[in-house]
Amino acid sequence: MTAGSRALSFDVAAAQYAASRPSYPAALVDSIEEFAGCRLAGARVADVGAGTGIATALLRERGAGVIAVEPGEAMAEELHRALPGVPVLRGDGNALPLADASFDLVTYAQSWQWTDPGRSVPEALRVLRARGALAIWWNTTAFDVPWIREQHERIARHCGVRPRSAVRPSDSDAIRLAGLTGLRVARRHVRWSRTVSLETHLANIGSRSAFLVLDEADRDAFFVDERERLGGAFPGGEVEESYVVDLLVALRPEGCPAKGS
Repeated sequence: MTAGSRALSFDVAAAQYAASRPSYPAALVDSIEEFAGCRLAGARVADVGAGTGIATALLRERGAGVIAVEPGEAMAEELHRALPGVPVLRGDGNALPLADASFDLVTYAQSWQWTDPGRSVPEALRVLRARGALAIWWNTTAFDVPWIREQHERIARHCGVRPRSAVRPSDSDAIRLAGLTGLRVARRHVRWSRTVSLETHLANIGSRSAFLVLDEADRDAFFVDERERLGGAFPGGEVEESYVVDLLVALRPEGCPAKGS
């Protein structure tokens, strides 16, 4: 299955995605403003691969004027339902449906991996204003929490994928892997957690593309076992999920313009 097909697989679980996926901490948005050298209030932002609008909502809460770009029809419908005032354009990061030099900030929350950096980097730079910034980030696994690390390994085995290394890539490797070599890039890790019901936790896992491409019986088999396992580990029915947000901000010279400049 191609990366594009996996990216569009989220459409079959758009409502589940919207209801169960984690958001991001306020400290992440603070870091974006710090690295970009400007306030989000009044900034013009394109949130690409916006999904159901989880990051879009945070950016708008900071006062940004946000346009969402999303390839999936059902995901775009969920976003419009949650944020009816936000314009939603159908498209993806490899060919942005946006005018040249029209945005102060372009963001990719959990969506950069679905692009081809050889195309998406030039596209982001094309639509950024002369002193704009590109911000990409992911909620990543907190491998230092034993039960989370063990669950990650179970998921990888069940889905037939290679577990991720618990050792995070160096800054230079992360920049290279993201296709941002040659740009001025800042990186920061932001740790946070949320407490959710066991059912929300399982629904969050089930909304991942690795599960969405499995047949129903295969998915169900994993979650029967996982519900029993975690029910014993968390008898109160609540689970604390820990995340480490991995943030990269690539700058054009001098950050981005202040409001009214």
